[in-house]
Amino acid sequence: MRLKELIVCCVMMAGSAQAGDVGIAKDLLSVTVQTANGIVDIKRNQDPNARLQEPWTQTSRPCPNFCIQPMIPAPGVAPVGELEVLEFLQREDAVLVDGRIRTDYDKSTIPGAISIPYTQAADRLDELGCEIDFDGWICSDAAPIVVLFCNGPWCGQSPTAARRMIAAGYPAEKIRYYRGGMQSWNILGLTVRPGSG
Repeated sequence: MRLKELIVCCVMMAGSAQAGDVGIAKDLLSVTVQTANGIVDIKRNQDPNARLQEPWTQTSRPCPNFCIQPMIPAPGVAPVGELEVLEFLQREDAVLVDGRIRTDYDKSTIPGAISIPYTQAADRLDELGCEIDFDGWICSDAAPIVVLFCNGPWCGQSPTAARRMIAAGYPAEKIRYYRGGMQSWNILGLTVRPGSG
């Protein structure tokens, strides 16, 4: 009987070790980022039975306004995925910008993101290292890479922010677009937090 109990115990331990290994990538279990509220470890939900919650389960929204967005919202803007977003969060020369309205940001966002709603994107370039001039904004080579996101592939807020920023003088080659946004981030079970600051 002891041998049987030992085998059951080993099988249970092996099962629990596998259940706790829901990683981001093969050799990446978490990414630590500095946020306005301190350090946050971004990782995937470790519960293999976890399911999406509203509003991220909704697949169809009326177009317009919720039309599927292109991968490249403006010439010169590069698309990125989750792994690139995590990489940019750890760089000093990059800023993750939540382009959604402030109430959405306050409810839940990607840790480390700042809020610049799409309606204000062209007016707040000073927060991204640009200086106001008589003819608009002057953005030097030292301006950070900006990674924009919003609610998901059907959300037009961050693509609108990108176009407005470019029209105001921000270099398109310094803008990245995370089209998957909050919907893809939530689908993958990645860490979210209420917005801050």
